Amino acid sequence: MTNVELFFDLVYVFAVTQLSGHLLQDLTVPGALQTALLLAMVWQVWAYTTWVTNWLDPDQIPVRLLLVALMLVSLVMSANLPRASSGYGIWVGGAYALMQIGRSVFAVVVLRGDQLGVNFQRILRWCLVSGSLALAGGLVHGDPRWLLWLLAVAVDLAGGLTGFWTPRLGKSRTSEWTIEGGHFAERCQAFILIALGESIVRIGEALSREPVTAPRFAAFVVAFTGSVAMWWLYFNRAAEAAASVIAASDDPGKLGRNAYHLVHPVMVAGIVVAAAADQVVVDHPATAASVPAVWMVLGGPALYLAGLVAFKLLVWRVLSWGRLGGIAALALLAPAARAMPASALAACAMAVLIAVAVSDYLLVPPAQRLA
Repeated sequence: MTNVELFFDLVYVFAVTQLSGHLLQDLTVPGALQTALLLAMVWQVWAYTTWVTNWLDPDQIPVRLLLVALMLVSLVMSANLPRASSGYGIWVGGAYALMQIGRSVFAVVVLRGDQLGVNFQRILRWCLVSGSLALAGGLVHGDPRWLLWLLAVAVDLAGGLTGFWTPRLGKSRTSEWTIEGGHFAERCQAFILIALGESIVRIGEALSREPVTAPRFAAFVVAFTGSVAMWWLYFNRAAEAAASVIAASDDPGKLGRNAYHLVHPVMVAGIVVAAAADQVVVDHPATAASVPAVWMVLGGPALYLAGLVAFKLLVWRVLSWGRLGGIAALALLAPAARAMPASALAACAMAVLIAVAVSDYLLVPPAQRLA
């Protein structure tokens, strides 16, 4: 992973912060769905760029300039995420369109005569459709905007799943997506760290507000421990072991698409929801958890564990019963959640995450401790 790629990622630290802020602005089902869609848009532009920098050397000046240009547009998009429902939606939809189309045009130009250039001709056609939908969504208001943006994301996802099939050019096979698997895995690991970093920022920001009481400090410690548990569940073994698998795979493109491009945003979503929950809990630790707080405190870790289950299944073809048990335990907490203080509920959710991590050592034989 190069320095310019790490520099590029800095914009997405801000983007993830904006997403959790958007969720906190509107703690309703529609608000949560809108935040999920915005996360999907942010992830798509980041992930598509990651594919490109896997095929093109980011240390080359033209590619560096491309990344700098994408950073600028990403920053504009990120700045307007909390206002995506308002008249500023054009900046979100327009930025999405500009990045998806512009990046693909760049790749087509620099890869002329290369087999990958043909694939990017396919990708460009799909991005022209998704970009047009995203731009159109920014120009309208209300539910039509969100529907058009949903269609834009769906088109980009469908493109990868269908090999970017287009008339006359046909479709590509994942075996033709000659990525360097270890590098691609490292890039996705970096985004998980970005999300966890935003979680730490939320926790620290919540504690920085006066007054700092004993219940608030206790809630702060619980929130921090929960973030550490999330980090542990992915980075203790899964991240490095999976990177070795994709690096040695005969079809790294397929594994990169399925286990990383499609599954990692689920884990990121869980971290974003948990980060928003941490701020709510640290701000009001002694009050009974509201319905939105219950959904966030339990739903964030559950979503994260679900992503880990899918990740392990796709990489090793193994079903993680420990993580499934953690999801079940979180669900069992729901009926009693409203009867306990928010900090107590958060402590229970944290305990579940720790129990899942400990179960790897107590219940899984050492030879099978892959993730």
